[in-house]
Amino acid sequence: MSAAPERRWLAFDTSTDVLSLGVARGDDVWTQTLPGGAQASSNLIPAVLAMLAEAAMPLASLDAIVFGRGPGSFTGLRTACAVAQGLAFGVDVPVLPVDTLLAVAEEARWVRLQAGAGESSFESQYGLSGLTVLALLDARMDEVYSAAYTWQRLPEQHQGQWREASPLQVSAPEKVQASPMDPALCLAGNAFAAYGERLPAALAHAPRCEALPTASALLRLAPSLWAQGLAVPAEQAMPLYIRDKVANTTAEREALKALALQAHQGQAAA
Repeated sequence: MSAAPERRWLAFDTSTDVLSLGVARGDDVWTQTLPGGAQASSNLIPAVLAMLAEAAMPLASLDAIVFGRGPGSFTGLRTACAVAQGLAFGVDVPVLPVDTLLAVAEEARWVRLQAGAGESSFESQYGLSGLTVLALLDARMDEVYSAAYTWQRLPEQHQGQWREASPLQVSAPEKVQASPMDPALCLAGNAFAAYGERLPAALAHAPRCEALPTASALLRLAPSLWAQGLAVPAEQAMPLYIRDKVANTTAEREALKALALQAHQGQAAA
């Protein structure tokens, strides 16, 4: 009986203010965190080439290039897609797009698992089976991106897999879908500092985990997504946008300020 092939992945995410990069060769993993935002476009390719050289992995030896496709920073998503597409075209390997909120859920699961959050050895064996993560990323413009996922154990395969519990949305923090409530619900993401107090009251007592869509999370997700046949040709390395606007217009910003001032004056009068 032949051994399973040694999978090789390159993964990166530039959807937030952090550039997260990693490569995996079988069980060996290399990761790096660098400044994102405007610096990602100039830092990403040199960092990728340096990490692949450190791991002794030529680009052409990769099974796929895994990248966070969004939602997230418009500029960051375009950077990730352009680099993934260009590198994949150059060596004729497929790309594996991953939703950034799914990567946030996976990062939160991993953090909880490493902290020993499982209540039993059986639960721990399958990586917190039954855990539901409501992933929340700061979308700027006074909004958040959100989606919920539930981790299901697959005993016959001795592993687990994520299932979407509520679809991707962008909304004001107060309008995040908070039901149906799950007793195993955890909130995860980077939106708590800016919007934590504005989330629905139904979420007030759910545990919170600061988490980003890291390359490590992408690498853990890659084998399952690959097995599901979700790898695509390089030309299909496209961003996932939930809204079409990068920012409010000047008129819209002034209108929002006026509404905020009216609300403040109304509270003062009351």
